[in-house]
Amino acid sequence: MHSLREAYLIGVDGVTEIWLVRHADVYDELVDVADPPLSPLGRQQAERLAQRLKALEIHAVYASPHRRALQTAAAISDRVTTDPRLAEARASYPAGKLELQETADAVIQRMQDAIDAALAAHPGRRIVMVTHGIAILTYLCDVLRLTPGTLRLFPDFTSISVVRVKGDRRMAGSLCDTAHLEPA
Repeated sequence: MHSLREAYLIGVDGVTEIWLVRHADVYDELVDVADPPLSPLGRQQAERLAQRLKALEIHAVYASPHRRALQTAAAISDRVTTDPRLAEARASYPAGKLELQETADAVIQRMQDAIDAALAAHPGRRIVMVTHGIAILTYLCDVLRLTPGTLRLFPDFTSISVVRVKGDRRMAGSLCDTAHLEPA
């Protein structure tokens, strides 16, 4: 089984782990503002996420410039690097249907650029990147070699998706994990 684990970049020296985290809840109170803060539920979720991650060695935390991502990241670390490339995909919801106003290729490229910059700064380390649902799913489609928009997962608030990277190889380790939100 050793070679199978290596094929998926498990336990391989020099692998960088990218932990893509969706921001915590902002909708619990249904406040309609352009850049909402975390709701009380969101603050609880961010704290539970921080509790889960505190036992891990995390070398860097990056966040989208949106307040909900920055507040979620601040629960994890007091040293957060803001990266606008981690922002949510521009979208609208006419008649209740999601319409992206940014191409999937553009979202993938900017997410890839943000991740590549973090990889260059912290090779072989664990990096947390707090971002947004559509951006995460679109990037994961690229990693999994799926057509963007076909990954039928819901990235719940503070869910964690892990991508392991070595050289030009990228492997999904977990998708939309919310074990930290389960009752104790």
